Amino acid sequence: MQRYSLVTLARNAFSNHEDWSPAWRKAEPQAAYDIVIVGGGGHGLATAYYLAREFGEKKVAVLEKGWLGGGNTGRNTTIVRSNYLQDESAALYDHAVQLWAGLSRELNYNVMYSPRGLLHLAHNEHDLREISRRGHANWLNGIDAEFLSPAEVQQWVPPIRIDGRYPVLGALLQRRGGTARHDAVAWGYARAADRLGVDIVENCEVTGIEVEGGRVKGLQTSRGRIGAGKVGLVTAGHSSVLAEMAGFRLPLASVPLQAMVSEPIKPVLDVVVMSGSVHVYVSQSDKGELVIGGGTDSHASYSQRGSYDMIEEMAGPLLEMFPAFSRLRMLRQWGGIVDVTADRSPIIGASPVAGLYLNCGWGTGGFKATPGSGHVFAATIARDEPHPMAAPFGLDRFRSGALVDEAAAAAVAH
Repeated sequence: MQRYSLVTLARNAFSNHEDWSPAWRKAEPQAAYDIVIVGGGGHGLATAYYLAREFGEKKVAVLEKGWLGGGNTGRNTTIVRSNYLQDESAALYDHAVQLWAGLSRELNYNVMYSPRGLLHLAHNEHDLREISRRGHANWLNGIDAEFLSPAEVQQWVPPIRIDGRYPVLGALLQRRGGTARHDAVAWGYARAADRLGVDIVENCEVTGIEVEGGRVKGLQTSRGRIGAGKVGLVTAGHSSVLAEMAGFRLPLASVPLQAMVSEPIKPVLDVVVMSGSVHVYVSQSDKGELVIGGGTDSHASYSQRGSYDMIEEMAGPLLEMFPAFSRLRMLRQWGGIVDVTADRSPIIGASPVAGLYLNCGWGTGGFKATPGSGHVFAATIARDEPHPMAAPFGLDRFRSGALVDEAAAAAVAH
């Protein structure tokens, strides 16, 4: 496989770019693997990559029922940040941000990580107390956080109206926050994992999980039986479906999270802007589109469609803060299926079935955690014990009551 560089780019220019090798092999499933990762999104591919690179696992496969990155990885708003309140969350998400910084070089693939800065706005006294509490907690955890006055917010975001229906009283800034290219993350991890010998099997749906004597033995798939010594389930909103195949239930609710983008325009917004109390956030993509998101739907569903009520819910407060955006036309709208736990924190670790591991429950925060999630989950599977950063997020916390409560602390109006 060719290494991407200026030299290979110049060499392929002479052949009209017709001689590039495929980014990854179209692997056929083998009869058995040491480790099978179910789910070909960013988290699953990252897990497979770190299993091969850091732990030397040779017989690893990733099974994806559709195409790589066709689930939540390709259906999010690409925001990266680590300014969470709880110590456990801050450690995990900041581990991810640190990996984001060098990911393009490591994978030899441009994931377009852009630390352009991320602002959490405060519209009232409660918001000011919230960002103050979280900002000081970030400092104690070694995470960058700065408090901005309304005038400083105006300097950072010239188009914003700070004295409208939702007055801006201040903001919390994380300079390392920003965005990355969702497709590139999946493709980069897939290509790097393939180079290390991981079999990536697309169009391979898992239809059953074989359990004998309390231990996982293999998977029934649309492409035949596949034996497995260990299995990692990384299937986001469909994790509960896979868990029931193995004979247990998960404390998850699957709900749609909608987003939309505008028509492309010239650069107007070079920072990510989030509003917690009205729950709308916006950034501008490298193609010029305004990427707009909000809260989850209020009902459980597997629908990936957009809806008119969510257009109104997101557009209303957005236009109050950015009146000039009212001139734009919406280009497209979509929904992703997020897996929400009671404490709005993920589940990473062992399941009730020996050899079967879980990585789910990320809710609306999955994309930003991709490198960190894959890294700690790979360690958990390879060592048969939780990585120290993953330990607080085990399934047993729902019995012990040691929840990592980000439901009202993640800077969004859950």
